[in-house]
Amino acid sequence: MRWEDQPESTNVEDARGGGGFRIGGRGAGIGCGGLLLVLLVSWLTGINPLQLLDMVNSVSPSASTAPANPSRSAPAPAPNDQLGKFASVVLASTENVWTDLFARSGKTYEKPKLVLFSGGMRSSCGIASTATGPFYCQLDHKVYLDLSFFQELSRRFGASGEFADAYVIAHEVGHHVQNQLGLFDRISRDSRSASVPVELQADCYAGVWGYHANKDRHMIEPGDFEAGLRAASAIGDDRLQKMSQGYVSPDSFTHGSSSERTGWLRRGLETGDPGRCDTFSGRAP
Repeated sequence: MRWEDQPESTNVEDARGGGGFRIGGRGAGIGCGGLLLVLLVSWLTGINPLQLLDMVNSVSPSASTAPANPSRSAPAPAPNDQLGKFASVVLASTENVWTDLFARSGKTYEKPKLVLFSGGMRSSCGIASTATGPFYCQLDHKVYLDLSFFQELSRRFGASGEFADAYVIAHEVGHHVQNQLGLFDRISRDSRSASVPVELQADCYAGVWGYHANKDRHMIEPGDFEAGLRAASAIGDDRLQKMSQGYVSPDSFTHGSSSERTGWLRRGLETGDPGRCDTFSGRAP
């Protein structure tokens, strides 16, 4: 991606190295194996992993060591490392795209915050941790991201490349777009029947961003879109279930299959039209 000379967002809160906490305190409580177990239970039951982690921490002896309020008295500094700046540039690009698309429809786009953290921290929606992966909290309008997730995406799932990382951010921003359009007021995110189309629409919205980032800012290089499609395929429910439990259970899907995720991302990349991202009228793009 061509991002080095692009403007950065002012809506990034860099909470790495402070303001967060280690899940389970000083090595006690839930460790890496426990976090993987939480994810496995989440995949099997469809329960939000944040809710599971909250339940674990509520009975953890060291849970009281976590700060009750993650907010800071002063604004967090802007990131000054390359990966942090990359995330900031991607967020700024999504801000430009969605501000313009909302304006075309006579709407005003409220820009979300991107919170960069390491280890774990509390959000208005529960605990954010490396193991839960990036997520959007509709209660505080923030995207939470541990940048080490990008290494995991490349190492464990074989989805590498800057556009693959940018797709992850754009997908979570897609949830913010849904929130701005009132989607979460009309459906329940706890409903399994609604979960998959919600996630697939966010994939399509990520593609819409990619289309305009290429058309308007010329940020996209040859092979970038393919990297994003590989990332979408790598984190499909069918592939994740096959890796974690050895078989696929479509009835417990929460994000959609690999083919569904790549199909809806491709729809956004090819059309650039959020109106073509109606995943609720039919799952096939």
